[in-house]
Amino acid sequence: MDRLALSPAPALPVVAELLKPITWFPPMWAFGCGVVASGVSTEGRWPLIATGIVLAGPMVCASSQAVNDWYDRHVDAINEPHRPIPSGRMPGYWGLYIAILWTALSLLVATALGPWGFGAAVLGLVLAWAYSMPPVRLKMNGWWGNAACGLCYEGLAWVTGAAVMAGGSMPDARSLMLAALYSAGAHGIMTLNDFKSVEGDRVMGVGSLPVRLGVPRAAQVACAFMIVPQFVVIGLLLQWGQPMHAAAVAALVVGQGLMMRRFLQAPVERALWYSGFGVPLFVSGMMVSAFALRGVIAS
Repeated sequence: MDRLALSPAPALPVVAELLKPITWFPPMWAFGCGVVASGVSTEGRWPLIATGIVLAGPMVCASSQAVNDWYDRHVDAINEPHRPIPSGRMPGYWGLYIAILWTALSLLVATALGPWGFGAAVLGLVLAWAYSMPPVRLKMNGWWGNAACGLCYEGLAWVTGAAVMAGGSMPDARSLMLAALYSAGAHGIMTLNDFKSVEGDRVMGVGSLPVRLGVPRAAQVACAFMIVPQFVVIGLLLQWGQPMHAAAVAALVVGQGLMMRRFLQAPVERALWYSGFGVPLFVSGMMVSAFALRGVIAS
């Protein structure tokens, strides 16, 4: 306890680095997709939408980043020693304090979104802590850990956006289907993040997919997780009478496939490259699908 009392507060830029603003985009985008897919007019609802976007990114996602960095500090000391906690720029237990504080603030903000928004925030935060904190520590198993992340980053945020727009009612079943499919695809996206830390994960016993399956096979599995759900989405859009949107998603899938060929040749070296150029095509398809569903509901 003395250590906690004597540790100086970290500088605000260090706190911001811990919360990783660059990671907030996926859940914010997914929330927006849910809003669009709901088919409900946004007129008069922008304060609610803005609150949901803040909750998805700067609150819940940021909380998950702080929690993960605290419980990963020993692994990061090997993989990424420059991060705030292992570098000593965030001393003592400040990383844990910030994770707890941001979790509490997230729940406070979530109360403004009604039962669906609050419930989604609770589920997302529970999964965030379960992903990183012992004894559960879902990230020790790449299958379960990546599934939890994919659900939080894409599916849960999408469903929350749709439910909030529907006034707390159950979202359209077709919207739930799209959310589930893109959550499955996000499992592969999460695997991309594991290639940079294979060495440290092996040393610390973290069972990421590159550690469990080997780098080449993990890369193939990641690509399959990303591509296969999108083929299902294309089929659904065609079934719903949206051929133009289906064609747009198909074009985005072709682009991803071409880049995947290059990624598979050197997964460790090109995982970051694919994240920067291939993943944006994936998330673009999410919004295309959301607008397709909006058109179906409106017709």
